[in-house]
Amino acid sequence: MKTSRAIVCGVDEAGRGPLAGPVYAAAVILGSRAGLDGLADSKVLSAATRERLRGEIESKAIAWAIASATVEEIDSLNILQATLLAMKRAVEQLACAPARVLIDGLHCPVLNYPTRAIVGGDVSVAEISAASILAKTQRDRHMVELDALYPQYGFARNKGYSTRDHVLALRQYGATPVHRRSFAPVRDVVYSLF
Repeated sequence: MKTSRAIVCGVDEAGRGPLAGPVYAAAVILGSRAGLDGLADSKVLSAATRERLRGEIESKAIAWAIASATVEEIDSLNILQATLLAMKRAVEQLACAPARVLIDGLHCPVLNYPTRAIVGGDVSVAEISAASILAKTQRDRHMVELDALYPQYGFARNKGYSTRDHVLALRQYGATPVHRRSFAPVRDVVYSLF
């Protein structure tokens, strides 16, 4: 695998806070071929804009990869460690090696490349913005798939976050295998059954 000094990889995650579903991370190397307009933190973009940008990122980036950590890994490791694991997996799946890796947030996974955490990187670094968009769209797609399996929880709408309707459904129907038992609202429901 060749390494270029100009190759910067941006990494971000989606899904740290929800009560259900995996956490996703993406790694993106844009390089000089970027030419992408409208990159921003995925949370401030509409779903339609994120999907449009996803297609552009996938076609124009030098390399990109998306990975996840499962609900079981979240519950056994904790959400921070599971997020770092997903980030590490994404970087390791890249088709070319980066010279350095820029991570959104405060913490970096252990990688074989120089890494730097940047708070607010999803706003200030194009590669991290692109990674934010890929991670968010992939997780949203997965939550729509889970909605088909568990329609009573509204995953297509709430994406697993702790909305009023989601918490009420948890209390009424109990936790599914895709709920994070280490998260308080789910844990409270699970242990109230004993």
